[in-house]
Amino acid sequence: MSASTVGTALEWYDFMLFGTAAALVFDEVFFPGHDPMVGTLSALATFAVGFFARPFGGLLFGHYGDRIGRKKVLVITLCLMAVASTLMGLIPSYDSIGVAAPALLVFLRILQGLGAGAEYAGGALMAAEHAPPRKRGLYAAIPPTGNGVGVILAAAVFTPFTMLPDDQFTTWGWRIPFLLSILILPVGLYIRMRVAETPAFDQTREQGGRTSTPALDLARNEPRTLLRCLLTNIGPNVATYVPSVYALTYIEDDLGMAASVGTIGLLIANSVKVVTLPLSGALSDRWGRKPVFASGAVLCALLAFPFFWLLDTGHSWVVWIAMTLMLTFANDLMLGAQAAMLPEQFDTHVRYTGVAVSREFAAAVAGGTLPFIAAALTAVTGGTWALSTLMVFMCVLSLIGVSGLRDGRELSFVEEGPRLDKETASAT
Repeated sequence: MSASTVGTALEWYDFMLFGTAAALVFDEVFFPGHDPMVGTLSALATFAVGFFARPFGGLLFGHYGDRIGRKKVLVITLCLMAVASTLMGLIPSYDSIGVAAPALLVFLRILQGLGAGAEYAGGALMAAEHAPPRKRGLYAAIPPTGNGVGVILAAAVFTPFTMLPDDQFTTWGWRIPFLLSILILPVGLYIRMRVAETPAFDQTREQGGRTSTPALDLARNEPRTLLRCLLTNIGPNVATYVPSVYALTYIEDDLGMAASVGTIGLLIANSVKVVTLPLSGALSDRWGRKPVFASGAVLCALLAFPFFWLLDTGHSWVVWIAMTLMLTFANDLMLGAQAAMLPEQFDTHVRYTGVAVSREFAAAVAGGTLPFIAAALTAVTGGTWALSTLMVFMCVLSLIGVSGLRDGRELSFVEEGPRLDKETASAT
């Protein structure tokens, strides 16, 4: 469990670092000479490219996660993301090599997206399959705290460089956090090589229960479950990427506030996640996955309009409250319950593929495109009402999806209870 958490933190440092840079600096470095809004949209489009790669990463690595094991896949994805992020810091600017600069950025973003497409699913799955059924919600919700820790690291490293003079920041300052990604590789590999394979996968392998085509088996046998999980995953994407990516652009470009206001907000909100995510998972063990998740989706919808009203005050502390309400409380009620709920919907031989594909297709449709759509809607309408309306609609879709899922709190992933307890003790 600790290996999943730390590894997830290190990988999401890479992934969210890109989102921060796309919102604050990529328009000037890789898309200069355009109207400012066109440059912003172009930079956010590169952010979206990583999300379009994530479903393919989910399919590819989910397949191998169900075939060769969860542990091996998580080692591969760690290497992929660390190398891609480090190389981003070395890409020359558009002024130096022309269109090759954004082309290289997009290529490396695709590699990053492929790795991220299996990371969250694998981390939560490792914890869920090691956990005793009655504590699965708590155990599975701990690795996702790594997402928050990764964002904290990205914001903590990036924020000091945003305070440099603009010419220094755009020339070399933004590159340093990306270059530091190379430090992730040896640390992450050491941690992940020490984690044990899950007892559920070991049992399936010993009994000859693995399938050679997990994605096809899912499509044939569980299409409705897959669709419901995909719809369920829309809500967390709304509550994640509006406050953590688009809000950074909105705060700086539309409100004229310092870029550091947004990144400090990320630090505050993600610090609280270390508590709220495990708490949400524990609540789902007590009250059920669906009620806890649904309460988060409803809260996200209720905050859709007030979120921007609070940002529009222009007061830093109010902005931080808004970001924390959306990114932490609304989001974590969904994410904390979801971490155990999704694995409980699929059998072991297709579980990695089912969780990864349902999450990442939703991320591609709802998460990656949302900052781009948000910027476009705000520019066209001259306000945020259309974006807030869209957020409410997406939360409703998430509620429709979760309503059809089963409550698997009492479901055991392995046949032998004593073996599960032994493996759980060794893994934690």
